[in-house]
Order: sequence, then C-alpha cells, then structure tokens
Amino acid sequence: MIVTRRRFVSWGSAAALSALAPRIAFAAAPTDRRFVFIIQRGAADGLGTLAPVGDPAFAPARGPLAEDFATGAKLDGMFTLHPALAGVAGLYKGGEALFAHAVASPYRDRSHFDGQNVLETGGTSAYSVKDGWLNRLLGVLPEPEKRGMAIAATVPMALRGKVDVASYAPSALPDASDDLIARVTTLYASDPQLHELWEQAVATRQLTGDLAANNGQNAAATGTLAAKLLAPADGARVAMIETGGWDTHAGQRGRLAAQLKGLDAMIGALKAGMGPLWSDTMVLVATEFGRTVAVNGTGGTDHGTASAAMLFGGAVKGGRVIADWPGLTQADLYEGRDLKPTTSLDAFIAGAAAEHFGIEPARMAKALFPTVGPVKPVEGLARV
Repeated sequence: MIVTRRRFVSWGSAAALSALAPRIAFAAAPTDRRFVFIIQRGAADGLGTLAPVGDPAFAPARGPLAEDFATGAKLDGMFTLHPALAGVAGLYKGGEALFAHAVASPYRDRSHFDGQNVLETGGTSAYSVKDGWLNRLLGVLPEPEKRGMAIAATVPMALRGKVDVASYAPSALPDASDDLIARVTTLYASDPQLHELWEQAVATRQLTGDLAANNGQNAAATGTLAAKLLAPADGARVAMIETGGWDTHAGQRGRLAAQLKGLDAMIGALKAGMGPLWSDTMVLVATEFGRTVAVNGTGGTDHGTASAAMLFGGAVKGGRVIADWPGLTQADLYEGRDLKPTTSLDAFIAGAAAEHFGIEPARMAKALFPTVGPVKPVEGLARV
C-alpha cells in the first residue's frame, strides 16, 4: 500500500512522529465518565488468575499451578485471587473490582489472531466485521464525548471505525527539540488539514509531559500515561491499552505471576493518576480465549476456550464474582479439555458499557454487537 504524507500524519504513531502526531479531536466535555479497555493478547489463563479453589477438581487438574493460591486473597467460597494481584484484592475489598468467570466471545477455535479479531470487532467469526466495538461505543455517545485514544503504536482493531480516534505510544527515539517542532509547525502552516493535525499532536505531547521521556517501558508507567491522557477535561473519554505476553505454553507459574504483577501495577497507577475521576471510571480487562484446564508437559497450558474478565473502577458495582460455574470434572469440560463457556463476553461488555454511560442496554448491545444476534446484557455491573 502506498502511504501518502497525509495518511502518514493521520495515523502518525508508527515512526518518527509517533511521539508527536496522534490524530486527535478534543472538545468540551459534558460528562466525567471514562471507559478503558485493557486487552490481554495471548489468551490469559482465567483459571490461573481467579482460581476456583472450591471446585474439588481444580487442584488435581492444576497440580503445581494451584499451589500459589494458598496465599492469594480468598474472594468467596469458591474463588481465590492470584497473590500477584495484591492491589486488585484491595479494590475488590473496597467494592471497586468485579470478576466474571467462564466467559467467552462467540469464537470457538484456538487461533490467537482470529480470536483477537472476533473479540475486537464484536463479530461472530474472524474478519467478518470491519470495524471495532470500541469505536462503535464512541458512535453512540453524545458528540462532545466521542474522544477515543489508543495507548498503542497503532490504532487497534477494537478502536477502528467511523469515529476518528487518536493513538499514542512513547517513542524510543529522542524527544524532538522545540526548534524542530516550531519549524514543522511553520512548514504545515499553509496546509489546513496538516496544520490542524499537527496542532493536535503538539497538544497531546503537552498532555503526556515528561512521561514520554522514560518511554513508558513498564506497566505502571503505562497506567500513569493512560491516566494523564484521560484525566484532563479535554482528554479522551474512551481508551484502549494493549498488553501482551499472556501466551503461557511453558513455565507458566513464574511467567503468569510476573504478568499479573504488571497488570496489578498498571491498574494501581491508573487509579492514582485519575484521582477523583476514578469514581467515574470503568476499566474492562478481557482476553481472546482461555487456556486448557490440564497442565502440559512443560509446566504451561495450551489454548483453551472460556476465561475470566474483570471490571475495575469507582463506577463498578464490585466486590463480587459473577459465574455460572460449569465445573472442572472431565465430563464438564468443553471438548474434554477446556473450561466451558457459560456467560457471553459480549453480554458482559454490553451490560457494563450501557450502565456506565446511561444508555438503554438493548440499544447498546445492538450497537456494539450488530451481527451477533440477540444479546441480553448482563445487569447490575455499574453504579448508576
């Protein structure tokens, strides 16, 4: 594909302008509600995150992977949280964290790329829908609230669509000098489109401040960066953060603990950065599919089906685990190997977004998942 200069600036987060040129459109904000989607790319293990220790089949199936939960926070009579999620456990205790287990999108195969495409587009099969549900969420919000931001090098599929969104990723390149910025501003001054985009990019640079200087290399810095882009009155109302590294085929015990510790730090930094706006914030964490119940020969797990999803924030009606638990005996498993899905991830997302933004649930479900068929949104997820 030939990339024109205009297109490069429009999508401008892929090269030298990545720290400066996200596409942005800010306006006055009529509401303080924020929504953040954190995607776990690689199929995060829901059983290794939120363990059903009350299921007699869990410990025998998981062996050494079950041992960590001896020190995790016990959430109720069935579920215990991984000990690496210490901050999240505090949120749960304070009623600001909610989990849904045995959830899945309509996807039922085991390809990461296809599964992520279904999760992000909100379709029923891979590549059947050309835009993302998060962009369609922006589409149903009032005009002043249609401000989306991806904390990623490029705009992820979930945020692509009719509504213009921005992307921002700290660059490893040295910061542009003030002199360079001034000269580029002069260069674009006579081009109405490029001038506007450049001015918006410079505004984003000012929002991020010195956070770009450390390249956002760790999870906490990413959470802080996201908060800095969301918290200002003229900041984004909807944001997406990409996280990778969840594909734990080998040595899962240590790897997953490190991943969860990073997620815990990201959520903690996001809350701290949002300040009082945390009470109007909802954070959704979800993955493309789960992992096998049984441990494989290299201390890991393989691609599965159902997993766990999470909601965090002051706007969340938390302190609960939602699960129509299917059981882990051999006869209970999906295709004899996976946690069986009993709750629609689409219904969970639709219910959360509808209540958070005060939009009629059926309308929200139809807007976010137009090709899925009837979706009955899960109720009672947000404080309204």
